[in-house]
Formats: sequence, structure tokens, C-alpha cells
Amino acid sequence: MVKLTIDLIARSSATTRKKKDEGLSQYLKKLTHLYFSEKHIDEIDDLSQCRSLSVLYLYDNNISQIKNLGFAANLTHLYLQNNQISRLENLTPLHKLSKLYLGGNKIAVLEGLEKLLELKELHIEHQKLPMGERLLFEPRTLVALSNGLQVLNVSGNGLDDIAELAILRNIMQFIASDNKLRDMKALAALVGSWPKIWRLELVGNPLCNKAKYRDRVIVMNSKLAVLDGREISETEKNFLVSWKEAKEAKKRQRIEEAHRIAESSQENVMLPMDRELPPVLPPGNGSRWNRTTGPSPGRVYMMPGMIGGKKKFDAVLAKSHMPASAPQGSRSRTGAGAVDPFSLGKKSLTDMEIRAQRQFPIVPRHTTFPDDIGLGLPNSDHGLGLTNGDPDLNLTGHVISIS
Repeated sequence: MVKLTIDLIARSSATTRKKKDEGLSQYLKKLTHLYFSEKHIDEIDDLSQCRSLSVLYLYDNNISQIKNLGFAANLTHLYLQNNQISRLENLTPLHKLSKLYLGGNKIAVLEGLEKLLELKELHIEHQKLPMGERLLFEPRTLVALSNGLQVLNVSGNGLDDIAELAILRNIMQFIASDNKLRDMKALAALVGSWPKIWRLELVGNPLCNKAKYRDRVIVMNSKLAVLDGREISETEKNFLVSWKEAKEAKKRQRIEEAHRIAESSQENVMLPMDRELPPVLPPGNGSRWNRTTGPSPGRVYMMPGMIGGKKKFDAVLAKSHMPASAPQGSRSRTGAGAVDPFSLGKKSLTDMEIRAQRQFPIVPRHTTFPDDIGLGLPNSDHGLGLTNGDPDLNLTGHVISIS
């Protein structure tokens, strides 16, 4: 087991101190950079004498826990990639830290960075996670980084959705290669929400196989200058922006045309409420059309008959040797040879027709009645004509009472 200690630092810097002819304590106080990469270091010991330390290189070691860095208030760059770190912790005192390299560790959740308000670059790519798992982002950390973070590298972390990163409004470079991003619309929404983005790396994602991938990504944000390591020329960008605007204009035109057609169709449709009801017949005194029962007595609708109904009725009368012009009130109520025009040409009578037949029976043409018999109608002319202002019975229509 190898620890990073003051003695290890002293041994590695002995030659440098001899050249400058200064003591160890004085040397450690002035020390700003420490280079201990690929030294098989497992643990960080107390380095509090190195108070001026600003850059610490500890990549490619076996460190499993971040600790004993509370003294490094002036640290700006920390290189910890390719170690065995599984949790981000003990970084709160590093208020001046601007670049943090954590790629190639075992970190499952991006957290513990709430106090690093000066952090500009965060590299947390290719974490060694169990099969099927993806890197997670703790919301409080994202909020803390939203104002300062400019470079974010999350490549190779099994990400299939990165919409939550839209809060990082100051991102300029976003590297998300070798993930599982598929949704082009979601990517457009994210990239379009970043006003300062100029570099975007997406190689190795499924969406890169979509038709016109590069063209579609370039027009997502006018600030983009580099896509997947290739510079975007102004000529290419202007052409694609014009193509996108023309495409959107055609789409809007189609939508507007569809709306106009729909509105025109609605104007030409006559709703049922637009149809007028037939006139209501006045009750009239003593009329047989007067109903004396029901919720609205004395009011009836006279509905128009079928087209050609009058001609059909005249034909029925002709067949029965009863001319259409003959009076309708000249037949006995009980005549054996009477012909009932209501039943001719039909197999059965409706309830309405049966009621009409009972109220207004057809009598033989040449039958007469004494003046004192009549048909129960005031001032009857012994026919079936209605008096006192009542309308004549329209045999080609139906009478419907208002309920």
C-alpha cells in the first residue's frame, strides 16, 4: 500500500531543493504543483504543509476515497481520473476549484459538489458501472453548477435521457459520446436551450445513425461551431438554416390551409337547431283538434305529409269509386259497404291513423242525416269540414300534439 505523504514528496523533490538550496519546510510552503500520477498510490495522507498547492495530479493510481484535501483552499485543478473512487465526498472546502477530472472511476451519482461555485470544467466520463446502470445527477448539484459550469464531459455513462441538464445554462462544450441517446427532438430541445454552446460531441450514440443527422443537429443552435470534432463552416450553417426556415414555412402553410378547410366545412354544415319547426295550429273553440288533457292542451303541430301524398290519396279514392272532390262527410258510421281510405293500400294502421279514423269516420257519399243527429260538431254541414276557424284535416300529413 502506497500513501501520498510529506516524506514521499520530500524524496521526490530532493534534487530540486538542492538546486535552489532551500529547506523542506520552505519548499513545501511554496509548492504549487504536485505530480504523482502512475505511482500506485492508494491513499492521500496529511498534506497540510502544502498550503499554496493549486494543481494536484493523481491520475492512474489506486485511490478509492477522496480525503485529506481540506487544507487546499487554493486548489484550482484536481486530476483524479482512472482510480477506484466510488463516491464524491470531502470536496466542499475546495472553493476555488475550477477543473475537476474524475473519468474512469466507479462513481454512480454526481453529487457532493454543492459548494464548488467556481467549477468551470467537470469531466466524469466512462465510469465503471454495473451492466445496465447509468450515471445519475443529483438535482442540488446541478443547481449549484448551473451558473458557472462551462464544460461537461459525460461520455460512456449509459445515458439515454439528458433533459435534466438543461438547467446548466452556461454550458459551452458538451461531450456525451458513446451513450444511448436516441431522441432527436429531445436533443434539439436541450441544445436549443443553451445560449452559449459552441462545441458538441455525440459520436457513438444511436441518433447519429439517423438520416441527415449532422444537418439536423447543426440547425439546433446557431452558436454551434464544432460538431463531433469537425468545424462547421459559415457557408454550411447558412445553407442549413435557410433550408430549415423554408421547411418550417411550408409546414405552417399546410397547417393554416387545413384550418381554413375545416372552418369552411363547419360553416356549410346546417345544424339541427337551424331547422324551423312547422307552425302551431291555434286551438279554436269547440274544435275536435282541441286536446283537453296532457301538459299543454289545445296545441298541435301540423307536420307536412310525404312528397306526392296528395296524388297517392286521390288514386286511392279513385280506386274505391270515391272521387277526391266528393265531400268527406257523407257516409254512415256503420255502413257495411263502406270503403275506408285510411286502410286502402296498407297492411296495417298506425296508432295515429286509428285514432284519426275513430274521431273522423268516413261515411257513404249519399248518406244524409237529420238535422238533429249530426256528427257532434257545432254548425256541422253533415260533411267533415271543420267550422269555427278550425283547419281542415290534411290527410297527407300527420297531426302531432305538443307534450
